[in-house]
Amino acid sequence: MNLTKKEQKYEGKAKKVFLTEDPNYYIVSYKDDATAFNGLKKGTIIGKGAINNRVTNFLMKMLETKGIPTDYVEELNHTETIVKACKIVPLEVIVRNIAAGSLAKRLGLKEGEILKSTVLEFCYKDDELGDPLVNSYHIAALGLCSKEDLATITNYALKINDILREYLKQDNIDLVDFKLEFGKLNDGTIILADEISPDTCRFWDSTTHEKLDKDRFRRDLGNVEEAYHEVIKRLMGEN
Repeated sequence: MNLTKKEQKYEGKAKKVFLTEDPNYYIVSYKDDATAFNGLKKGTIIGKGAINNRVTNFLMKMLETKGIPTDYVEELNHTETIVKACKIVPLEVIVRNIAAGSLAKRLGLKEGEILKSTVLEFCYKDDELGDPLVNSYHIAALGLCSKEDLATITNYALKINDILREYLKQDNIDLVDFKLEFGKLNDGTIILADEISPDTCRFWDSTTHEKLDKDRFRRDLGNVEEAYHEVIKRLMGEN
């Protein structure tokens, strides 16, 4: 598509979103900026923007072939992509397969413990409130989305989890947990939006359990750039 960036619509922690001459499409530009703990920790991961952009697009295209509608349209270059314009549902959808991070801390579980069943959590997207956990009753009370849309989002999230776990296992990667966001098109269609990357997923080496994601930045484990490069190498065969 022959679209150009116009004025900036939004800037988040990891990317910028620009309007185009066509109101149905945005251009997303990924940044190397890194944040953790709701922005309390800040830094830079060299090459992160390009890796997150390309890994996201690669996985979005794969999910499309499996029946998951996404916002992906076209990759413009290593850090920029055309996406469908949509209204983001103000929920972070977290899918957990293995105990880690806040879940392990909150429930007193040992990190790495395989959960007896997949856990699905929702957080209200509000930085000032710290993205608090909410359930279906909170979501209805706040009017964040309809009951029908929440059912669609739930079904998509669990299906995406099944697809990604199986797909990543081929590259010796365990999908520990991950965050999704969904958007709504003008006609009411719910689609997968935002990104799927080492920023939004916990990827562990299936054999060594080495962390291949942003936890290396959060926890000062070192070799952050190397971990991100390892993910794109395994998924796309690139160094």
